[in-house]
Amino acid sequence: MTTARFIHHVRVELPPPPEAAAEARARLADKFPRTALRRMTHLGLLLGSALDGVALTPDDAVVYASSYAETRALEDFLASFPAASPLLFQTSIHPGGVQQVLIGRQQPVTRLWPLAGRSRLVEQAVLTALLEPAPRVVLLGGEERGTWLLEQGYASDRAFAFAAVLTREAAGAAGRVSFSPQAGAPDENCPALAALAAALAARTPLAWCGAGGDWSITWS
Repeated sequence: MTTARFIHHVRVELPPPPEAAAEARARLADKFPRTALRRMTHLGLLLGSALDGVALTPDDAVVYASSYAETRALEDFLASFPAASPLLFQTSIHPGGVQQVLIGRQQPVTRLWPLAGRSRLVEQAVLTALLEPAPRVVLLGGEERGTWLLEQGYASDRAFAFAAVLTREAAGAAGRVSFSPQAGAPDENCPALAALAAALAARTPLAWCGAGGDWSITWS
C-alpha cells in the first residue's frame, strides 16, 4: 500500500559560496526582525528565507533534517580563541536553525521532529513526514558550509536550506512524495540531503529503492 503526501509549497535557498552568516544577514535583512537578526546563524537565516510566505499554524507539524546543523557557528566561535567572543559564543549555543525561526515568529506547532543522520537521513525525514498524523507537515532541511571541520569530514561542503509543505490534498499540488513497501527490495543508495535540496529546487523527479520499498518525488 502506497503512502503519499502532496507538495503544496517548495522553496530552496542555495547561496553561492563563500556566503556565510554575515553576508546572509545583509542579503536577507528585510525578512527578519532586527533584534533577532544579529544572533541568527547562517542556517537559521536560510531556513527562515525558505519559509518566507508560509503561514504556519499550531496544528502543523514540522520535520527538520540536518546532518551537521550549526557547524560554521561552532567553527567561528572556536576561531575567536584565546579571546573568546561573547557574541559568537551566544550564536554557537543558540537554538537550532528551525527553532530560531519558530521562536522569532512566536509560532507554536503541534509537533517538531528534529532528525540527524547521514546515509539514511532523507528516508528518515520523508518517512516521518508521511506517517505524521497532522493534516499539514512542513519538511525542512539544511546545512551550513564548513571550513576546517569539512576537512575532517564533519561538515557540509555547501550551505543550503529547503522547505516543503506536505498535505494529503491532491488538488492544486505541485508534486507528490510517496513510499511503496516492497518485500525484498534492493537497498540502493539513499540520496543525500543536498541532493534532495537540488531536486526540490529544480523540480526534478527523484526515485530510489531502500529501507524496504520504493521512494519517489514526482512533479505535476
